[in-house]
Amino acid sequence: MSMFTKVGAEAAAAGNNEGGAKESPITSFKSGTTLKVGVKSINDVAEYYGYGMFGKVNTFVPKNPPVRNAKGYVQSNPSVWDKASELLYAEVNAKKDAGASEADVKPLADESYLYKGKKRYLRAFHDLTTGKDVVVDLSPNQEKVIKSAIEENIDDLDVIAFKLSKKGTGQSAAVSLSAIVKMDRDLTAEERDNFAKLGETPFDMASFETCLYVADVEEQTKNLVIAGFDIGRLGLSIGASAGSSSQTPPPADADAPLEILESDLPF
Repeated sequence: MSMFTKVGAEAAAAGNNEGGAKESPITSFKSGTTLKVGVKSINDVAEYYGYGMFGKVNTFVPKNPPVRNAKGYVQSNPSVWDKASELLYAEVNAKKDAGASEADVKPLADESYLYKGKKRYLRAFHDLTTGKDVVVDLSPNQEKVIKSAIEENIDDLDVIAFKLSKKGTGQSAAVSLSAIVKMDRDLTAEERDNFAKLGETPFDMASFETCLYVADVEEQTKNLVIAGFDIGRLGLSIGASAGSSSQTPPPADADAPLEILESDLPF
């Protein structure tokens, strides 16, 4: 079962709707970053659902991810984090049925949301400075901005380079992809040479698999404890081998906005 819900053309279309030994192309994309890039294809993108909690648990994907329907709702095989979220949502609904107001249940509803898998996108570019393909992690709204800019220049991707930038922090973090109008002036000779090689090889879609940190059930359970959830409520306990993975999770994106979409809320 793939960790991605959509890849390539299917993932690109979804934006309209609301490790191993191999070197990973994932790159840091913090606020203040500007990269000179080329775009090989609008379809060099993958959609996934990541779990984590800012400041406590870095983003991960389950080793055996849940099955989701077309709207992203978990249909079967929920992760332990999904089960924690569902348990808290059940408490929210029980309190509302007992007469609690929206304001009364909001703290619990907000907590339950934290354990949900959040839709994210990985999008690939060709870094003109290094001459290598790179991948950046984007929120759904950020992906919409980037995809729109690519669509505006879709017929000229072989002759136009771009500046990929991120500014602001937290909820105000914003990304942009702007065309470099005067490439002779704004690109170095090496960057122009790298751009000239843009179409030589397509992006290796399989390399998306190296860009996400994968956690098994034991590590997911350990992460729940770190996040502050009482795993005993799910009948779980931490085994001696929990969290024994030799991988190091990628750092959390401090600039990633917490996008709470209406489609994320079951009530």
